[in-house]
Amino acid sequence: MAGEYVDGSIWFYAPNKVLPIIWAIFFGFSSITHIWQCIHFQAWKFTGLLPFSTLVFVAGYIIRELGAYTYANITYYIASICIVYGAAPLYELANYIILGRILYYIPYYSPLNPGRVLTTFGFLSAIVESFNGWGASLLSNVTLPESKQNLGHNLLRAGLAIQLFVLASFIALAVFFQRRCKKHGLMPKHLSSILTTLYISTFLISIRTIYRTVEYFAASRIHVVPGFNPMTINPIIRYEWFFWVFEASIMLVNSILLNFRHPAMYLPRSNKIYLAEDGETEVLGPGYEDRRFFVVTLVDPCDLIGLISGRDKKERYWEGHERILPRPEQSRVSAAAANATAKVNKQKKDGVKWWKRSPWSLYKEAFLMDRGNQGKELRIRPTETSAGANAAADIEKSAGTGYQSQANMVGPT
Repeated sequence: MAGEYVDGSIWFYAPNKVLPIIWAIFFGFSSITHIWQCIHFQAWKFTGLLPFSTLVFVAGYIIRELGAYTYANITYYIASICIVYGAAPLYELANYIILGRILYYIPYYSPLNPGRVLTTFGFLSAIVESFNGWGASLLSNVTLPESKQNLGHNLLRAGLAIQLFVLASFIALAVFFQRRCKKHGLMPKHLSSILTTLYISTFLISIRTIYRTVEYFAASRIHVVPGFNPMTINPIIRYEWFFWVFEASIMLVNSILLNFRHPAMYLPRSNKIYLAEDGETEVLGPGYEDRRFFVVTLVDPCDLIGLISGRDKKERYWEGHERILPRPEQSRVSAAAANATAKVNKQKKDGVKWWKRSPWSLYKEAFLMDRGNQGKELRIRPTETSAGANAAADIEKSAGTGYQSQANMVGPT
C-alpha cells in the first residue's frame, strides 16, 4: 500500500525503477542541447553552467536508479540525494550570471555594476547553504542535547529567511531594471523575452526551494524510539510522488525552458556589446570595470559611495563617440548562429509550412536561432584601454571586416 514503510528501505518506500531512467534520458537530451547551444552561440562564459547542471542531474538519477534495486544501500541513497540536491543551486548561479549579462547590455539603466550580481547574490547563497548544511547536521544527530537540536532548527529557519530575501531581492532588482528601461522607452522585445524567462526560472526554483524546506523540517522531527509508528511521519517523506512533482519535474521543466529560450539567443556573445539608446543600434565599448576592492563591492554592490562622490559619472563609457562597423550577423553572434538564423528566416519568407520542413530545420528554429537585436550596424566606441581594443579586434576578426575611415565617426547615440 502506498505511503507505508517498506521493510529495509533507507528511502522509506520502494523507489520507482522506471522514472529515474526516463528523467536521466530527458536531462541527457537537455544537456546535449545545452552543450551544442554553448558551442553554436560561443556562449560558454555566461551559459556554461547550464550543461554542467544537467549532467549533474543525469548522474543523480542514474545513481537513484541503482538505489531503486538495492534500496537498503545507504551509499546510493546519500550519493543520489546529495547530487540531485546540489544541482538545483547551480541554476540559481546561472540566473545570476544571466541577469548580470542583461545589465551589461543596457548599462546606463543598471542599478549596480553588472559584474557584482554574481558575487553579491552568490555570496548570500553561500551563506544560505552554510546555514542549511550546519542546521541539517545538528538535526540529523539524535544524540545531541536538545539545545543543539534547537540551534539546528533556528539555523534552518534563518537559512530559509535569507534565501527568501535573496530570491525577493533578485526579482526586485530585475523588475526595477525593467521598469526603469520601460520608463525611458527602451525595452526591446528580445530583452523583455529573456527577462520573462528569468522570472519563470526563478519562480520554478522558488517552488522547489519551498518543497525542500518543508521536507527538511519534516525530516528533522523524526525521532525513532521503541514503539515508533512510521505512519506518523509527514506524508512528504512517505510518498515518493512529492519528489517527482516538486523536485524532478520542476527542475526538468526549468532546464527545457532554458533550452527553448536560451539566453544566448537574445544577448550578444560579448559583454562589451551594449544597446544604444535608440533601441536598435548596438555599440562595442570598453565594458564595465570595477576597480574597488572585492570586499568593498560585497558591502556596497550599488556603489552608493561612487554615486555620492560623482565617481560614476566619470566611468560612463557609453557617453562618447563611436565608429560604424557595417555588421554581418556574426559580429553579434557566432557565424553558425547567423547562418542558422538566415536559413530559417528564408524558409519562413518563402512560405514553407512547418510540416514540410526537415526535423533539423525545426530543431534549429527551436534552439539555435538568434532572436536578439537584428539591427544593421554595430558601432565601436574608440577606447584607449587594452580591454576595449582587444574586444574590438575580436569582433572585427569574426566579422571579417575592419573599421571604416575616420570620416564615418558619428556623435553620441
